[in-house]
Amino acid sequence: MKEILRQLEELRATAKLGGGQKRIDAQHGRGKLTARERIELLLDAGSFEEFDTFVEHDCHDFGMEKQKILGDGVVTGWGTINGRPVYLFVKDFTVFGGSLSKAHARKMTKIQDMALRTGAPIIGLFDAGGARIQEGVDALGGYGEVFTRNVQASGVIPQISVIMGPCAGGDVYSPAMTDFIFMVRDTSYMFVTGPDVVKTVTNETVTSEQLGGASIHTTKSSVADGGFDNDVVAMTQIRRFVDFLPLSNRDEVPERPFFDDPQRTEISLDTLIPANPNMPYDMKELILKVVDEADFFELQEGFAKNIITGFARIEGRTVGVVANQPMVLAGVLDSDASRKAARFVRFCDCFNIPIVTFVDVPGFLPGTAQEYGGLIKHGAKLLFAYTEATVPKITVITRKAYGGAYDVMASKHIGGDINYAWPTAQIAVMGAKGAVEIIHRADIGDPEKIAHHTKVYEDRFLNPFVAAQRGYIDEVIMPHSTRVRVSRALALLRDKQIETPWKKHDNIPL
Repeated sequence: MKEILRQLEELRATAKLGGGQKRIDAQHGRGKLTARERIELLLDAGSFEEFDTFVEHDCHDFGMEKQKILGDGVVTGWGTINGRPVYLFVKDFTVFGGSLSKAHARKMTKIQDMALRTGAPIIGLFDAGGARIQEGVDALGGYGEVFTRNVQASGVIPQISVIMGPCAGGDVYSPAMTDFIFMVRDTSYMFVTGPDVVKTVTNETVTSEQLGGASIHTTKSSVADGGFDNDVVAMTQIRRFVDFLPLSNRDEVPERPFFDDPQRTEISLDTLIPANPNMPYDMKELILKVVDEADFFELQEGFAKNIITGFARIEGRTVGVVANQPMVLAGVLDSDASRKAARFVRFCDCFNIPIVTFVDVPGFLPGTAQEYGGLIKHGAKLLFAYTEATVPKITVITRKAYGGAYDVMASKHIGGDINYAWPTAQIAVMGAKGAVEIIHRADIGDPEKIAHHTKVYEDRFLNPFVAAQRGYIDEVIMPHSTRVRVSRALALLRDKQIETPWKKHDNIPL
């Protein structure tokens, strides 16, 4: 018996070495941690339970039968983050470059199936060279099995991907179908075809970073939701991020101890809006002063900065926050901002996370670039997402809410549950200048008349009271009371229920 136990311990020790010390040293030399080091940082101490430690590939081509390593390039199992269960698979670059084989894929699909059956998030840490070429179609079949489970799990359990090294070819599509993608700056990249293929086909010369690094995917493509400076920061922030998410679509939003008074008022918010309606202000200041302990986890911070999305807590419970940002393009809605916010709203609705929307939007961005780029359809995505969402929706209009953008930003007309406005709110078809030039076109040559008409229009329409008189705004509130009002509204709507017509699924304008 002792001999058998000794052999088991030796096998475990061998498996933990992965591709061996030399390759571990090479991994460290690139500024990256190993798969198991990442797991230690991500999970609660001592909570990791590994599965399929001793799995090996069964390929017999190209001499692969002589190259077998326990685990076959991916570490799988489950553990806890702050006491809550998560499943994970972690690519091990020290073993065959983390490439995917049939056995490797079976390990991944087993853990995906377990996460789906038990209703807990799944986290994938990617650091791999794509499909294992020696296995040919078996590797491609393995990818297909993984992709299928990504789709099955969508909207059922949160799926999080962290790109911590190379992620190319077939490897990119599994992360692409998960809910969130994060990257590590300077050491990770994602692309379908690498720089060499790009050079051959298009004659473009690019580096891996220029083609698919974190700097690209967090600012230009919107593929990634955030970037971290190194592996340690990445694992720390993913721990923080998971705390905001429910375990599944059947679970309540997490509720954490909080140390911030729900009745707290912020007098400084009474002077947040500048006297000049064309002057910007930072909407993040409002968000941080309303949510618990100024704790806000922003998503896609570097992309479409004219809209803000992220998670926060109010009275210890998670909320999704969407807000126009007047500091960038005056907070206008464009194609990128609409897509970014629509994706976020749909995630919140999938997992029963209430949505708080702060509105200061002058309209949709005009121009040929936007129209040729499909602004109509992209703008409709956000409209569709808000309208179909059945979670509690609370809206606060701080300043401008013009035209169709007023409707789109969680207005009462598309299902906003409780809609507040500050006294500084301006709810109208358009701004005074544009409106006057249309209504009083004949007087354009007379500055005095135009000034008079503008003043009349501003006094009549650029306020929240016309909308309030019609019940489109539930209450005009003092800015300093925003946290109190939002907290009470969320408590009121906690047991909200709504019935929708049966359908197989909707057909959002993708």
